[in-house]
Amino acid sequence: MIPENINESKFDLLSNDLSVWQGREEWFFNREHTDTYEQWYEGRYKRAEIWQKKILGRFIQKDTRVKTLLEFGCGTTRFTRWWHEIGIEASGGDISPFMLGQGVHLFKGDLVLADSHYMPFKDNTFDSLAFVTTFEYYKDPVQVIREAARVGKHGIVFGMMNKNSPKFYRRRIQEVFGANPFYLTANFYSPKSLIKVIEKALEGRSYEIEWQTTGLPKWFPVQEWSQPYGDFFGLYVKLMD
Repeated sequence: MIPENINESKFDLLSNDLSVWQGREEWFFNREHTDTYEQWYEGRYKRAEIWQKKILGRFIQKDTRVKTLLEFGCGTTRFTRWWHEIGIEASGGDISPFMLGQGVHLFKGDLVLADSHYMPFKDNTFDSLAFVTTFEYYKDPVQVIREAARVGKHGIVFGMMNKNSPKFYRRRIQEVFGANPFYLTANFYSPKSLIKVIEKALEGRSYEIEWQTTGLPKWFPVQEWSQPYGDFFGLYVKLMD
């Protein structure tokens, strides 16, 4: 695995002026946002998180080959900690030293500061790779999936903000008025559009795909289903070779 846990002092070596990645400014290089990230999940997004974890956990536990997992874009390790709770030996990676600076106080496992386009691991180091509400920010998603399939032996799990949702349009309207900085550089996907990217990235490989949607209104008769509508969808790529 990762030979040495990155400690807090190493993050301090990175410049506080860091703000640009992939040639553009990103919210996760802004201390104003990263220092309060955990509070979002403890507040208005708590209910959403519960249903998101139900779907993602079901996918991973269904593939009994998966014992170890690397979550890239792990942020403050919100989900990385949870993988351990359901019996998966998880490690985390992120490009933001400020997010990882929060994570080291909350997570006792291994963390690495790295770019997901170029994962610093040998082939098949982990059983699975995970991306939870981070894949939307990658400029070259095909490259990231290929790296994930190289480093993760058995599968890739995605937790995605769904384009087929009223919240997508609300977020875009908020951006116009400067009210929501978190999604300015995000590329939202639907299950169908993500599958197209996966097909391009994994051309020639054998795999199976399963997905489920959640993030439905409280009054709705179901809270997860196999229709492409809802605020969030989970998708699992089961690699067969």
